[in-house]
Amino acid sequence: MSAMSTAASEYDGRPVVLDRRDGPYGEVVLRRHGELLQIIANGCFLMDTSDGRSERLLVDAARAALEGRAAPAVLIGGLGVGFSLAHAARDPYWGRITVVEREPAVVDWHRDGPLSALSTRAFADPRTVIVEDDLVAYVNETCDTFDALCLDIDNGPGWTVDMANEGLYSPAGLASCARVLTPGGVLAVWSAQPSAEFEETLWNAGFTQVRTEEIPVARGVPDVVHLAVRPG
Repeated sequence: MSAMSTAASEYDGRPVVLDRRDGPYGEVVLRRHGELLQIIANGCFLMDTSDGRSERLLVDAARAALEGRAAPAVLIGGLGVGFSLAHAARDPYWGRITVVEREPAVVDWHRDGPLSALSTRAFADPRTVIVEDDLVAYVNETCDTFDALCLDIDNGPGWTVDMANEGLYSPAGLASCARVLTPGGVLAVWSAQPSAEFEETLWNAGFTQVRTEEIPVARGVPDVVHLAVRPG
């Protein structure tokens, strides 16, 4: 169910709801706050269009770790506001670019809604495939394989948006990630804070070259990208 708001004739400094929907995983809201577009899920702020640096560096970190592999296939977990997809699509290095997004509303906002300005070119790119599915279910069930997995569906392994996502960062979930990675493929996981516990879980799950790269932010502790390589 969609409820489009009527924009105020004069902006008063408060967020303006552009769309609110009851999705398969609860309520999702797209709102405008000044010049920013924001996505809210079940009352929890997810992301906005303020910067995108960390989303771009998530893709770049995976690219660098692939060591020049020709036309690699990348899976981006979570469409969000589209920064990771748009950045990957601007780079001719990537072969197939698959994005898995579980919220139909988010896909709609990119196809013909307020977020389309950020993603129209990437959506039209013949390398791009948009899959509407839950990422956890997808990595458990897909027969496709990828050279890189760039995951940004939570605030980090220890700060999930949905309790069901916790399984993705468990040994079983990481085994599913390894299953869809080609030998030598790279897993890159965005997080709002570092996690030594998650690094240990990656090692115990059989990944190698486990490391954490910091991403400076304007205020507060740096964001990070957890990186790991499937042996082979």
